[in-house]
Amino acid sequence: MVTLAAVKASGDVRPAPFQVRGSLQTVLSLRLLAPDDPQFLPLLLDKIAHSPDFFRDAPLVLDVAPLVGGPPLDFELLVEQLRQQKLMPVGIQNGSPAWNEAAMAVGLAVFGTGSAPRAVPDAPAGARIPAIRPVAAPSRARPATVIREPVRGGQQINAGGDLIVMATVSTGAELAAVGHIHVYGALRGRAFAGIEGDEETLIFCDQLEAELLSIAGVHLVAEAIDPKHLRRRARVALEHERLVIHTLP
Repeated sequence: MVTLAAVKASGDVRPAPFQVRGSLQTVLSLRLLAPDDPQFLPLLLDKIAHSPDFFRDAPLVLDVAPLVGGPPLDFELLVEQLRQQKLMPVGIQNGSPAWNEAAMAVGLAVFGTGSAPRAVPDAPAGARIPAIRPVAAPSRARPATVIREPVRGGQQINAGGDLIVMATVSTGAELAAVGHIHVYGALRGRAFAGIEGDEETLIFCDQLEAELLSIAGVHLVAEAIDPKHLRRRARVALEHERLVIHTLP
């Protein structure tokens, strides 16, 4: 076995076989309000059913802020239940030392403090639905990212500021930006603006055919888009806890 010390001693300096880099990814946060409620899983499954492709195999952070006053959950059981629904818990957020220790014992990472999500606007009166939002990250001013070529299915574009795409975004492609998203072409994939929680961000496109739209964690799936907006120029904004589409001339 060749150790790092042996390599240094021999004077054989070689590039490291890995790179460690920062990365901006779309990670969902599941805020646990009452995980012992009998309706927890049925209501969560109902929410997932509206956009199964969006949630399938999605990395998930468990936000335990409302629960840390009590004893830690049985994370092993909860993780297994979520994985059975094709969700992939990767860590917890807003935990106390005891909760963090319990989470790490079953292989979950510990994430930094996140912002509190809003209540889900379309929840039936009295229902308790776990709110799902992106994990918040420190905000800082960054230049716009400009993409001049078509974004094809399976591609994911992440931008630390505004994102400008000067071509078509195909079905199965994903755009994610801290700031606004502008698509000067058809938007057929998924677009996530304001991924660090900025509710003032907007999505613009020349032709709206999106699979999913999201601003600051509030999302709208294709089936819920009014047909009158389809294949039209559009501006999407977050207004009164809902995504609103404005058709442009």
